[in-house]
Amino acid sequence: MLKLIHLKNVFTLTITVSSEEIDTLQHVNNLVYVKWMDKIATTHWAYLTKDNPLPQYVWVVMRHEIDYLKQAVLGDEITVKTWVGETRGITSVRFMEFYKDDVLLVKAKTIWAMLDSQTYKPARIRENVLKVLQTEK
Repeated sequence: MLKLIHLKNVFTLTITVSSEEIDTLQHVNNLVYVKWMDKIATTHWAYLTKDNPLPQYVWVVMRHEIDYLKQAVLGDEITVKTWVGETRGITSVRFMEFYKDDVLLVKAKTIWAMLDSQTYKPARIRENVLKVLQTEK
């Protein structure tokens, strides 16, 4: 189950841990966090561009940094928060934090590159995209 919240420049998604996300150690598998990172990033981008789609661009991951601090288990309600950091050239940094209640479970940083959707070649992030990424909706 997903629930979306957007406050200032922090976008929030709530996820309830399902049995498919649990590994043999009976906690959320590390690969699931990567899946969730992609989910919140793409959902946030779709939210930001819902009134002004930018189909000429696509985003690809260049790098993930993830710190696993605590575990989540079946049935936990996880709040994922994301916000956009430094954006320049062809790259944009996105930060993510995963919480159970007020306890930080995982923190992550992803560097995304913007590509032209037709050629898949790097595209410089221009003012029109910067405005979208910095929007407070």
